[in-house]
Amino acid sequence: MLQKSFILTSNLCKNLFVLSPTVLRKMSSVADDVIFDNVGDKGVITLNRPKALNALNLSMVNKLYPTLVQWESEKSLVIIKGAGGKAFCAGGDVKSIALAGMKGEKLGHAFFKQEYKTDGLIGTYKVPYIAFIDGIVMGGGVGLSVHGPYRVATERSVFAMPETQIGLFPDVGGSYFLPRLRGKLGLFLALTGYRLKGVDLLKAGIATHYVDSQCLEALEGDLLKCGDSRSIDSTLSKYSTKDNSEFSLEPMMKQINNCFSAGSVEEIIGRLEKDGSQFALEMVKLLGKMSPTSLKVTMKQLEYGSKMTLEECLQMEYRIAVNCLANKDFYEGVRALLIDKDQNPKWSPSKLAEVSSALVESHFAKLPEDQELRNKL
Repeated sequence: MLQKSFILTSNLCKNLFVLSPTVLRKMSSVADDVIFDNVGDKGVITLNRPKALNALNLSMVNKLYPTLVQWESEKSLVIIKGAGGKAFCAGGDVKSIALAGMKGEKLGHAFFKQEYKTDGLIGTYKVPYIAFIDGIVMGGGVGLSVHGPYRVATERSVFAMPETQIGLFPDVGGSYFLPRLRGKLGLFLALTGYRLKGVDLLKAGIATHYVDSQCLEALEGDLLKCGDSRSIDSTLSKYSTKDNSEFSLEPMMKQINNCFSAGSVEEIIGRLEKDGSQFALEMVKLLGKMSPTSLKVTMKQLEYGSKMTLEECLQMEYRIAVNCLANKDFYEGVRALLIDKDQNPKWSPSKLAEVSSALVESHFAKLPEDQELRNKL
């Protein structure tokens, strides 16, 4: 079914004559980590660190936020995409943040504050904002896309929020959008870091449209000709691939809803073990690799976030991020996964039973007034 629909959509692309957007635009230096192209009253943003899978760093978010603020009053449409064909954005450059933090530097504080402000701005953006989430979209890349009204996935898309694996939590507004997915899917994705691929992003509600990756350039060209929301919707519908296949997690949704509706992480694991299916036991094994503190903080985060606005969620998440930067698990998780790459983190505390309610709540403590996330989000 998928292959047939790809062929049909590819044929559509071949039959459309579209002047390449790269010909139409004033090109910027390829040395730039973010490229901003003005196409009349439209704007195109290209995340341009393909060798790093377009992972966000402080330089990038420092450019994104003010440009988006400026474009909100100047442009009629904004498109954001990633360079290289492998990733939209694989997340934040947590390795650099951790290495800086180990030296006592506060790169992480500055990065997370600017990143979350950018995510909040996207969530309230006054002009159509279209994200091409082709390839890997994780962590920070999710924040730059999921809060906007249009998210275009392809057969190459891979979504995940794998932060519990490195002693963090699903941030960038994860506390807002994850509990609003159907059933307990959001909590499941948040705790396990489970990956969704291709059309599953559409079926889960992460993406709003699903398009053959070969058609993205033609789609971009046609979007840059659109004059209003109706023409944008019509253009996206024209390129969207029809897919009647079942959501890959559909056969497990009853288990997910039952097990992840438990009142604690320990009880979730207990229900999975009692379930005893291969899927459930694989999730038990996966959860056993994550930071126990991160698992409990994440569950509490989504509980609070389900009743908050996006702005409130991002303010809460900045508090959690600052407190994670002050604890050991983030540095240990990054060390084990990205620096030494031994895949053997020594979490502290090492067991769920040792993670007290007081430790969990300490991550949500208010910061000094001058350090809180403020201004328009």
